[in-house]
Amino acid sequence: MKPTIILYTKGYCPHCKRSLELLRAKGMTFTNYDLVERPELTEEMVTRAGGRTTVPQIFIDDFHVGGAADLFALEEAGKLDPLLKRADA
Repeated sequence: MKPTIILYTKGYCPHCKRSLELLRAKGMTFTNYDLVERPELTEEMVTRAGGRTTVPQIFIDDFHVGGAADLFALEEAGKLDPLLKRADA
């Protein structure tokens, strides 16, 4: 079973686009909430992200990854793939 991945993004954000591209390249499916199109979800994102207001905010199952820099740091450290596969066990 694949993990549930949720991203809060803004369509014009280059960091958001890079994050989406990385997850697509890994074959992951995800839900992407574009806050430009769905501004009513901004408060939900800020609450879930512990007060963080920048985009993207990325969640894998109940784990708050953080933003794009956090996602790419996990990838560089070799920790992203295990996180994406832990639900497959």
